[in-house]
Amino acid sequence: MTTNPLPSSLRCLALGLALATAACATTPATAPDVGAGPSQETPMFTAERMTGHRAGDDLLTAGLGLAGLRDMAGPAFADPLHPSAAESRRRAIWSNWRGIADLAPGGGFGDLYGSTADVPGREYSALARVGGAHQPHRVLVQVPDAFDQQKRCVVVSAASGSRGVYGSIAVAGAWGLPRGCAVAYTDKGAGSDYFDLDSGQGIAADGTPAEGEGLAFAPLVAPSADGDVRGVAVKHAQSGDNPEADWGRHVEQAARFALHALDRAFPASAPFTTDNTRIIAVGISNGGGAVLRAAELEGDWLDAVVAGEPNVDVEGGRSLYDYATEAALLMPCALLDPALGPLPQPPLAAQVDAAGLARCGALKAAGLVDGAGAAAQAVDAHRRLNDSGFSDDALRAGVLSSGFDLWRAVAVTYASAYGRYAPGAHPCGFSFAALDANGAPRPTTAAERATWWSDGSGIPPGGGIGLVQAPVAAPDPGFDGLRCLRALWTGEGADARRVRAGIAEIRAAAPREGLPVVVVHGTDDGLIPPAFSSRPYVAMARAAGRDVRYWQVGHAQHFDAFLGLPDYAARYLPLLPYVYSALDRVDAYLDGAGPLPSDAVIANRPRGSGAALEAGHLAMPE
Repeated sequence: MTTNPLPSSLRCLALGLALATAACATTPATAPDVGAGPSQETPMFTAERMTGHRAGDDLLTAGLGLAGLRDMAGPAFADPLHPSAAESRRRAIWSNWRGIADLAPGGGFGDLYGSTADVPGREYSALARVGGAHQPHRVLVQVPDAFDQQKRCVVVSAASGSRGVYGSIAVAGAWGLPRGCAVAYTDKGAGSDYFDLDSGQGIAADGTPAEGEGLAFAPLVAPSADGDVRGVAVKHAQSGDNPEADWGRHVEQAARFALHALDRAFPASAPFTTDNTRIIAVGISNGGGAVLRAAELEGDWLDAVVAGEPNVDVEGGRSLYDYATEAALLMPCALLDPALGPLPQPPLAAQVDAAGLARCGALKAAGLVDGAGAAAQAVDAHRRLNDSGFSDDALRAGVLSSGFDLWRAVAVTYASAYGRYAPGAHPCGFSFAALDANGAPRPTTAAERATWWSDGSGIPPGGGIGLVQAPVAAPDPGFDGLRCLRALWTGEGADARRVRAGIAEIRAAAPREGLPVVVVHGTDDGLIPPAFSSRPYVAMARAAGRDVRYWQVGHAQHFDAFLGLPDYAARYLPLLPYVYSALDRVDAYLDGAGPLPSDAVIANRPRGSGAALEAGHLAMPE
């Protein structure tokens, strides 16, 4: 526990802030109707802001350019304790580019594919709220000065993972802004709007630390056993909502806000509507799942969808929570099986191997694997994962998720979100806090809170926030917590039923009839294996009579950003060039200049050790 309990006055403030957020100081604005959606309500936007970005502070890279985005340190704050909104924005753009794209020299970005062009323009941002939600989600629209009013276009996207509102800038912004399209983003109810339960400080609409009204996230706090909740509240996990159930509506509201922003940007050309403005949705990972959920909404508001490596829950597939909790338990042991061959080497490889040995023993003691020793236990864990649908390619790429403890982080966050648990109420005893050198919770510092919005990924550990689990037991401290998380899927009891009820709310349906949809997925994806997501989604959509095209990209795993690691660069290829190419093809189709792309199994060629990426490695479909 931290040593700085939340005073009773701040506990009351925290309880009331969620309601106060709906009454921000700015005047709510009504967006124009874009046609029938999941309901006929007209959404309201609060905390609206407009900022200009020119002369060394553009839309796409905040003036950093490719060289600045490659900077390992990133843009600093003049006052580390009190960043300005412009400083927080610049650092958030730097952080989100680096979290998504392979920007390393020789990786091809800016040469073979992608753009970091200087794009001057304006940004319009707001907090939006879907009906019934406790918390708002962020929406942001970038309108380039070179917006093409003769070919009115909006690219709408949702953040990948649980990232903040700039979490798709390397995907949608890099493609749409240089083409003169406006680009709309949503954090889809997650993001890095953390709240410090000790100080009562959260994140304002402009991305700076703040207290009081107008916060982007203010949790409903459930008291702990001793009457106080301490640590950090994370929006994706502890909003009191199940944001994934509303991903499609988040995307739709971002599109609505884009039309509203264009009306403000170009009043002489208003109104901007779905009848006179093209809207293409694109996203990767969770953002890919979000645009597929938007594709199923009623109304003719969306013109095309490109979904990269989508996290989508569909009949015939597997829920992320199901396979993440299974992988969290079994994969550290399974990766010790020599049959998988030399594994990609993430950082801390020695620690990964040591953790795998401990896990094999814990699994054996619990009766979850068979075998007389660690070697036999690893073989059995490997077999069990193969039997449940993990390919060896997915397992090899999954070493990164195991090495960075990502499976556990996902399971903790998603269990809390699906069950709509408040801070202090996680059914497996997990919480979030800053940690000291011994891994014990401690109060956050003002300097740490100043970087949350810009640096956080939305899922701790990271951004100065760690996972707290009590109690823990050696030699495998995480094992009991992981068994509890797994039991929320496989077991009985009120908490298991509560979590599974939340998961039942996220099941995807077929896209709207006549809507062009292209799905792009790496065959080696180790975080969201296509066997659990894209493949059954395409099958379901086609069974419903929908024309969905599917690109299966060889030698592509989930994280382009990790291709900066030499072993990953040698083995794997980036997915982003294929997403951009699919967008090119869809845009040409909507112009009447070409057909929709055909299905493709793309037999490309890794570049090997020390080589620069070349066009011949990618083998783009014709």
